[in-house]
Amino acid sequence: MKVVILAGGFGTRISEESQNRPKPMIEIDGKPILWHIMKTYLHYGFSEFIICAGYRQEYIKTYFSHYFLQNSDITFDFRGSENHLAIHSDKSDSWEVTVVDTGLNTMTGGRIKRVASYVGNEPFMLTYGDGLCDVPIDKLVKFHKSHGKFCTLTAVKPEGRFGILDLDGSKIKSFREKSQQDVGYINGGFMVLQPEIFDYIEGDDTTFEREPMEHIADEGQLMAYRHNGFWQCMDTLRDKQKLEKMWADGKAPWKVWEK
Repeated sequence: MKVVILAGGFGTRISEESQNRPKPMIEIDGKPILWHIMKTYLHYGFSEFIICAGYRQEYIKTYFSHYFLQNSDITFDFRGSENHLAIHSDKSDSWEVTVVDTGLNTMTGGRIKRVASYVGNEPFMLTYGDGLCDVPIDKLVKFHKSHGKFCTLTAVKPEGRFGILDLDGSKIKSFREKSQQDVGYINGGFMVLQPEIFDYIEGDDTTFEREPMEHIADEGQLMAYRHNGFWQCMDTLRDKQKLEKMWADGKAPWKVWEK
């Protein structure tokens, strides 16, 4: 089963980091968040990736074109008439990566539609290039296969960002930090889809989360896999700093490949 990752947006809400590179290439401990997402899927045995690129798509292509050299110990011998290259150890990950330029201003649905020929007529997985999660992908896929519908998305509860005031008129009776229990479930990405989903996407101007998903929901074809574990979207610089600290402290829940 192939994994499609949406990685073509401008990332305007984290412009401090995304001015010169696409948002999924913003780094956590020296590795792009895109790499962290892919490592999660690879841990569960999924190694074929299709990256829906757009803004600064050449940045993603360059990264993967150099990936093998950057993760190997190599001797370059320029003595004599013939140059020689010797590979001593290969630490690169065993995956296949297809990077597709899906357009600069294409909406999410349009990006998915543009990679249909690379996906083929088979189920596939889809997620966003800016969200980390410790969802058990093997169980997610098993759940999807069990109900036979067109789409399963991972439903998560985001961390509350603002404190809650308990008011009595103008008097504040209490103040507390917002918790996950105070918010409802949202679409956390990490979806599994049947190829029929392409028929619900008209073109480049289609936002996948609007008409296509609303349509299949009306038809009873949209299911939710509830995940109450870790999920974090890197929308802002504050989010990046939080993820960096979790990694530095050895408390990165999404690092399932080393558990």
